[in-house]
Amino acid sequence: MREVEAEILSRAPEHQVQPSLERVAAVLDILGNPERNYRIVHVAGTNGKTSTARMTERLLAATGMRTGRFTSPHLATIRERIALDGEPISEEGFIAAWEDVAPYIEMVDARSQAEGGSRLSFFEVLTVMALAAFADYPVDVAVIEVGMGGTWDSTNVVPGDVEVITPIGLDHATWLGTTLEEVAANKVGIIKDGATLISALQSEPVQEIVAAAAAEHQVVWRRELDPEEDPEAPDAGVLRVVDRALAVGGQMVTFATAAAVYEDVFVPLHGEYQAHNALLALAAAEAVFGGRPLPAKIVEDGFTSVTSPGRLEVLRSSPTVIVDAGHNPHALPPWCPRLRRRSASSTWLPSSVPCRTRTWRGFCPCWSRPATPSCACPSTPRAPWTLRTWVCLRARCSAQTGRWWPPRWPPAWSRR
Repeated sequence: MREVEAEILSRAPEHQVQPSLERVAAVLDILGNPERNYRIVHVAGTNGKTSTARMTERLLAATGMRTGRFTSPHLATIRERIALDGEPISEEGFIAAWEDVAPYIEMVDARSQAEGGSRLSFFEVLTVMALAAFADYPVDVAVIEVGMGGTWDSTNVVPGDVEVITPIGLDHATWLGTTLEEVAANKVGIIKDGATLISALQSEPVQEIVAAAAAEHQVVWRRELDPEEDPEAPDAGVLRVVDRALAVGGQMVTFATAAAVYEDVFVPLHGEYQAHNALLALAAAEAVFGGRPLPAKIVEDGFTSVTSPGRLEVLRSSPTVIVDAGHNPHALPPWCPRLRRRSASSTWLPSSVPCRTRTWRGFCPCWSRPATPSCACPSTPRAPWTLRTWVCLRARCSAQTGRWWPPRWPPAWSRR
């Protein structure tokens, strides 16, 4: 397992983007296009993708379907990225998936380098492995999370039956652009002709771009209702979080979709934004079944089995330890209502750190209380996902053992 992981990690990392679908498409073509053997739910957006993907997969699994899930990044093991029936692929399965595709990856690597291009990247290799593993298992449906952007993300080789677009904000400006319009134009690139599109509430400039893409591709569009629009209007959004209330271990939510109203559904995740992610997941699961409502028992069982580690996750209550993998300004404001309800003695730790181009003041405006979060800034231009993993693991170990472990991050960090 270590040798296989080392080989994959030796390739260009996720933050060294190589915008192209050609390499992944070439490998899949040699493999016989395994991604065409099962249904696809494709999830893009700036924040909320992983939680939405995990909830969608759990709802579909509750119907009896065999499911695959491809998400990123991972917290503890690279195998988390490829899940079969909700569980990380086994070490044996991961090794077998690599061995099945490695010869064909080498062929495409050689061809690409001969033409002056590059080898498949770390993320591209994992994409190929996931799509092949899902076909080999086999799954009935796969929930695929976009890595970055949409148009040229390596996952955009899939023929999406259902596309989900979570809230879009500014992030990865070096590759996606510095305006909301540029970012949105890239992310709507996942929309395919005739698919069903599920979209979250968006800012006005983003909504215009999503609407234009929906019209261009003639999709069935189910979008979240804007609180300021008339729900009776013919073009109004049809998805709503009707009501939500805090509950032990999560929240009770009433959802309204185009097909039905689902009352008092327990969602074992914290934060109002997770209720809206759950709404998108529910609408996506309906879309897989042609837009029909899901039985109440399926919805109950599906949501009850949901977990989303590192997403506003409460690890312990005395003292309160909360971790969240938010890593851009758009992601962190949803923390604020939750944190402000905590007692004055509570403390919290961000499980992700902004890069040097971001400041804590803009990163989370709710940090106005006396408690100060720990902050470590890397000397590299952009914080790698491994730092988010490290801080999450430190918080988890502290919550479980009362001791900080591991004690240090290996490279040299400047403390602020």
